[in-house]
Amino acid sequence: MHKIGTPLVAIAILFAVLSFVPLTSFDVETTALPHTEAALDQTEVGSEPVKSVPPVDTRPTVQHVPLPEQVKSIYMTSCVAGTPSFRDRLIALIGETEINAVIIDIKDYSGTISFPPQTEAWKPAWQAARCGTADMRELVARLHEQNVFVIGRITVFQDPHYAPQHPELSVQRSDQTTVWRDHKGLSFIDVAAQPYWDHIIDLSVDSYNVGFDELNFDYVRYPSDGNMEDTYYPQSMAGEYGMDRQANLEAFFKYLSEALDEPERFAAYRHENTGRPTSTPWTSADLFGMTTTNFDDLSIGQVQDRAAPYFDFIAPMVYPSHYPNSFLGLGNPNDHPYTVVHHAMSVGVERMTASTTPMQGFLHTPITTTNASGTVTVTGMYHKPVYTADKFRTWIQDFDYGGDYDAADVRAQIQASYDAGVHSWMIWAPSNIYTKAALLPAEPTQ
Repeated sequence: MHKIGTPLVAIAILFAVLSFVPLTSFDVETTALPHTEAALDQTEVGSEPVKSVPPVDTRPTVQHVPLPEQVKSIYMTSCVAGTPSFRDRLIALIGETEINAVIIDIKDYSGTISFPPQTEAWKPAWQAARCGTADMRELVARLHEQNVFVIGRITVFQDPHYAPQHPELSVQRSDQTTVWRDHKGLSFIDVAAQPYWDHIIDLSVDSYNVGFDELNFDYVRYPSDGNMEDTYYPQSMAGEYGMDRQANLEAFFKYLSEALDEPERFAAYRHENTGRPTSTPWTSADLFGMTTTNFDDLSIGQVQDRAAPYFDFIAPMVYPSHYPNSFLGLGNPNDHPYTVVHHAMSVGVERMTASTTPMQGFLHTPITTTNASGTVTVTGMYHKPVYTADKFRTWIQDFDYGGDYDAADVRAQIQASYDAGVHSWMIWAPSNIYTKAALLPAEPTQ
């Protein structure tokens, strides 16, 4: 006989038991993780555990190429980057020679940029660009597939696009109203303009998230080529350091370095294969060539000893054509490319590896002496951070300004860099036509 009442009794007993169990025993807590789908914590329900759902990182991925032990780079303009046939020739050159890195314009002398940015404030600089490429991310990825280290060049304070729109941040004429221009008609931002520092940092973040492995900062200086008697610096004059050009520039270096060392700024993307502990870009700064041999700031604020602490690499532009005929008593320096580069880089290495300097700096401490009577004398020298020659990269000239540079001249500069103890270099040819005969062939792949 079927006992119809039994299931009803069981249900009634179960309901009675559950009515005495606290509801909190059944709460399942969900934690939202940044850039991941929600995951359940392992929470016990009675005696049965709820299995954790592993977090899923939903961010887009950027694959990098680790820094080569020895960087051998050529330069690519934004116009070439946007011309497939031309850039293909350079990519072929890389594949056929010892070159293992390329430096591509992100922001050039015009103040415009070479790819569409994520940051809203930079979009006008892309829309106004005369050159560039909408497929920069794909171009960088293609280079990465060939194991090419990709460096992005950002001209900083020379900015004829931004300056006229923000005269209060710009180098002005002595009337303190008109934006100043150099002999080429190009205008500059005042080095002490902190709002512009943040603007550059925004572009740096967009650039690293596009895939660039390193960011190279050029035109990190006060202007020089123009009527310097007709200049006024509103931000410097109102700032902490006044017209101390060296201090203002070092303040920018420090600010930039600290900002780009923050992984959180780049967290919109997952950066893989960086070859370093953090998901942050390598950084480098271009300095005038004579910063390796001069113990002043060349009236532009640049001092090797005050730039070195804030970048992974310092790249002096020791192009022979940029030295005066009086340099080392050589006459025309274009006739002596090995001698010029070797001397410039050798002196730079001596300064880089030294523990003392006659130059002041935020990280430099005065050296004093005390005589028998207890009188303290300031020596005029300072203790400074010590670095190796690997801190340097040498800019190599492959253009005919002031001379006729052939394969022997280009190779002589590379050898001069090696003989000075600097093994990484970058070749500059504004035409983007390089002397292939100056380069060693690519090593056979395994």
